[in-house]
Amino acid sequence: MKQKKRWYDFLWIFSLTYLILGFFNILFAWLGLLCFFIPIIISVAKGNKAYCNKYCGRGQLFALVGGKIGLSRKKDVPKWMKSKYFRYGFLIFFFAMFFIMLWNTYLVFAGTRELSQTVKLLWAFKLPWHWAYHGTLFSPGVAQFAFGFYSVMLTSTILGFITMIFFKPRSWCVYCPMGTMTQLICKAKNISASKK
Repeated sequence: MKQKKRWYDFLWIFSLTYLILGFFNILFAWLGLLCFFIPIIISVAKGNKAYCNKYCGRGQLFALVGGKIGLSRKKDVPKWMKSKYFRYGFLIFFFAMFFIMLWNTYLVFAGTRELSQTVKLLWAFKLPWHWAYHGTLFSPGVAQFAFGFYSVMLTSTILGFITMIFFKPRSWCVYCPMGTMTQLICKAKNISASKK
C-alpha cells in the first residue's frame, strides 16, 4: 500500500525555490537561516534528528533527483567519508569558512570594506552575481551577508549533488555539517538526561 504524502514530504520545493530566488534577488538568501536554526532548535528541544529525517528539503531534493529521477549510481559511501574524523573535520572547516564570511560581513557593516557582489563557489571561485542586487534601504552589510550565505548554501548543495551522483542519493547527509552538529547536540542532551 502506497504511503500517504505528508506536508513535510514537499519541503524539497522550498530548497529548490530558495536557490532560484537567490539567483534573481540575493536578499532571499537570508531565508537560509531557517535551515540553520530549525535543526538546532529541534535537536535541543527534542533530543533527536527529526529535522534530518523528516524536514530537510535538501535531503529530499537529493532523494528525488538521485532516487526517483535516477541520477545516482546508488553506490555505498566510502568508509572514510563516514568516519568521525572526516565528519568532524568537515564540520570544523565548514564553520571556519562560515566565520570568515561573518567577518567579511562585519567589515562591510563597519565601512572598512566595499560590498563584494560575488558568490564564492566551493570556497575558492568567485562568480560575479551583480544582477541579483539592486540596492536597498538597508546597509550594504545586509547584502554582504546574503552573498556570503548564499555562497555557503550553493556550495553545500553542489557538494551534495556531486556525492549524490557518485554514491547514494542522500550521501550528503553522511557528512552534512548541520547533521553532524545536531548529532553532537543530541548525544550531549541524552547524556545529560541519563545523569538526572
